[in-house]
Amino acid sequence: MSGADAVGPNPYAEPARGAENRPRTGAGRSRFRFPTAILLTCAALGVAGGILLAPANWISTFLFLGLPFVSVALAGLWLLPSVIALRLLRRPLVGLLVGLLAGLVIVPFSGYGFSSVATNLWWAAFTELPFLFVLWRYWGTWLHYLGAAIVGIVYPILAWTSFNLGSFDLGLQITFFAITLASCLGGTALGILIADRLRRAGVGTRLPR
Repeated sequence: MSGADAVGPNPYAEPARGAENRPRTGAGRSRFRFPTAILLTCAALGVAGGILLAPANWISTFLFLGLPFVSVALAGLWLLPSVIALRLLRRPLVGLLVGLLAGLVIVPFSGYGFSSVATNLWWAAFTELPFLFVLWRYWGTWLHYLGAAIVGIVYPILAWTSFNLGSFDLGLQITFFAITLASCLGGTALGILIADRLRRAGVGTRLPR
């Protein structure tokens, strides 16, 4: 259960079936407050994300030199921490916050300095984008995949020159887009799975809403 909409006066009560994806009313500005418990959870997810992305960053860099199509297959990992945060906490801007923290964690290890923070925020922004469109009032699973699909298409376009995609024939260009899209959708699916299992284990169920 998501715990997004508690039933009755007990703030920790289990929600009715399907309530986690319904628009939340009456939340007002409280949705944009970050109690200590929320911040600590984001910090833990950010650190865990940084630990994951630090080696992934180096692996991706080395693969880029000789196997760019394999390199881009790791793209979905950059979505993973933010997707987990949004799915688990269902709160505005936690995806960006976790992306920021994960970026700060990997700064000493990435070889790119603080540009790693900007990179992480860029990827995290796409996990937040679909929920921004609905003002964070609806948390349907498909919105996570919408963000993944958008970045899976946008990234190859923006990285066209870096990967010299113009030198490949159309079939390989389509393959590059397909690999990126599949990676982003796969990373999102993994993030949803992890968040749902964390919630079933009791993580996040008693955080303030």
